[in-house]
Amino acid sequence: MHEGEDTKSRHRIQFLSVAVAGVLVGLTAASTPVRADELVQNLGPVGPHEPILAWAGSERVIAFYSPDSGNNCDLHVVVWNPIDLNAKSTVSFEAPLNPRQVAHVDTGENKPLYLRCGDHADRLAIVDAAELFLSA
Repeated sequence: MHEGEDTKSRHRIQFLSVAVAGVLVGLTAASTPVRADELVQNLGPVGPHEPILAWAGSERVIAFYSPDSGNNCDLHVVVWNPIDLNAKSTVSFEAPLNPRQVAHVDTGENKPLYLRCGDHADRLAIVDAAELFLSA
């Protein structure tokens, strides 16, 4: 194969990769709800950089983590009220979690959300309050 043909092959592969990514984005957008009361949920467990999307009372929560050399979950959380058009209710925080450690997200509505770092900092999951207190 000549150098020119090799370059063309690489460009075709790059183009096909971009095209496939575009189709996936299009399919995802087509399946995304339009109305605020139909917001997508992903209750986990999730891997690194994958979002947990959940409700805590009337507040929305997005949480994800970045692995910290495989030893900890560097947790990132954003909480907001979807009807607050000026986003004044938006709160975010970051916290390092050790494996099996739990973060408590309180919205002030007596509907807390508990997030647990996996046994080997390989997952983030929502934990039911009853399960949390029974395992303590």
